[in-house]
Amino acid sequence: MELFSLAVLASLPIIIIIFLMVFRQWPAKKAMPVAWVVTVIIALSVWQVSFVRVVASSIEGIFEALDILIIVFGAILVLNTLKGSGAISVINRGFHGITNDRRIQAFIIAWAFGAFLEGAAGFGTPAALAAPLLVGLGFPPLAAVTVALILNTTPVTFGAVGTPVNVGVEASVSGMLPQSIEMSEFLYDVGVWAAAFHGIVGTFIPLMAICIMTKFFGENKSIKDGLEIVPFAIFSGLSFTVPYFLMAYFIGPELPAVVGALIGLFIIIAAAKNNFLVPQNTWNFPPEDKWDKSWGSRIEPPAEDESKAEMSLLMAWMPYVLIAIILVITRLPFLPFNDWLGLISLSWENILGQEGVGYVFEPLGLPGVIPFMLVALIVWPLHKMDANVVKNAWSNTFKQLVPATIALIFALGVVRVLVQSEVNTAGLDGMLHVMSLFAAQTVGSGWPFVSPFLGVLSSFVSGSNTTANILFGGFQFGVADTLDISRTITVAAQSVGGSIGNMLAVHNVVAVCATVGLVDSEGLIIKKNLIPAVIYSVAVGVLGLVFVYVLAPGVF
Repeated sequence: MELFSLAVLASLPIIIIIFLMVFRQWPAKKAMPVAWVVTVIIALSVWQVSFVRVVASSIEGIFEALDILIIVFGAILVLNTLKGSGAISVINRGFHGITNDRRIQAFIIAWAFGAFLEGAAGFGTPAALAAPLLVGLGFPPLAAVTVALILNTTPVTFGAVGTPVNVGVEASVSGMLPQSIEMSEFLYDVGVWAAAFHGIVGTFIPLMAICIMTKFFGENKSIKDGLEIVPFAIFSGLSFTVPYFLMAYFIGPELPAVVGALIGLFIIIAAAKNNFLVPQNTWNFPPEDKWDKSWGSRIEPPAEDESKAEMSLLMAWMPYVLIAIILVITRLPFLPFNDWLGLISLSWENILGQEGVGYVFEPLGLPGVIPFMLVALIVWPLHKMDANVVKNAWSNTFKQLVPATIALIFALGVVRVLVQSEVNTAGLDGMLHVMSLFAAQTVGSGWPFVSPFLGVLSSFVSGSNTTANILFGGFQFGVADTLDISRTITVAAQSVGGSIGNMLAVHNVVAVCATVGLVDSEGLIIKKNLIPAVIYSVAVGVLGLVFVYVLAPGVF
């Protein structure tokens, strides 16, 4: 067949995912199984991959999905446990009284605290927590959702303790690296380059978010009110992105978001309290009677449980402090703890006798177990929780995991069949390689500019940076390999684009709107957020060209 025809057939599963999820608005738990069936049919009929290898590849995908699900479970479990103990309410109250300027409140809650939640929990929780908190402070619901989604981008590349990189990228490029490149080395390098992209461009995302807020929700309808706070906005950006990059460079992908945000949060709060770079004018929204109907109405927060209100702010933060400490000491290479976590290991090599198809399970090395589940258990006596509350936290977490389980199992199944199609009797290159070759011939040397836009699309479709990397990371690697440009920087740009797409992803928008009582406002939010998403993507694309062809042409 001609390359074009093969490329269309190979990409049909991805086309179907986009069609079903974007145009038919199917949830991932329904769209992914359909895509897997189509992938299997094409692999068996056109590529003539053996039936046993297709089954083995799908089993491999199921087990790789297990790793992600354990991390997701642990992250959500900690959050549900802290909600039950009252710690989240105490943390929220701690933000009151710092400043009356709505712009600075957005920096503290949606940027710094949201980034911390992304690094500690991820998977849609930051904006879903930040938006109601902003509404409680007096933000119009539509403004709260818009700002919370825009600011929940830069930390998303590393998500919950590096999951999008350590799990998403690894799953997508497994079996594609040359023998001279270790997977751990490649993932570390991807994390560093992704942090470099964000460190340069992401520093300005707080300013972009505030300009959007003052333009669409201010009484003057002007970005000038946003530009008044340029010094503090840039300072807020750097307070997070500098430690964020340093953690990626010196430690790895697990800690940039959580530690960078924790440092940035305290710096921004201290600056606001001491009026450092704070403008003289205190900006606020117009009175509620002047709000447009589409903005929604203010929701009064529910009355607090007095027994929970007795918890100190330090005690409320203690579980997150423990998570950060455990993550650091178990990831530092000169300490023995990381090696200890790998002592329990189960492996299945050559699944069903298929060479190159296998899985290794190291449960203690997954952050879903240590520190997440461990800290969730510690919180029980630490916060003196009732056993029934703890039981509800665990049961609710299992319930929340069901849709993600179905979607991830079949998404990983699609990816592993695509990758393992290299071994076939039709004499064809693998399906991913065919797609990559066609894309390389069509776009050519301009691919570094296009790469982040594909990341945006993949995240918009899947609603998850991890899933986006799983679906498109191998494809991006293949295009870079065909063009003989940096595979590392290209995959990093994919992951960065995936984080940008987080502010547009229909799943995220719908979920966050539900937390503040907005109905049928998804289109308005996506339309507004498209502006910073395009600006962010163009900047990353230009930077990608500079990185690949000027600053680092020799990087693998």
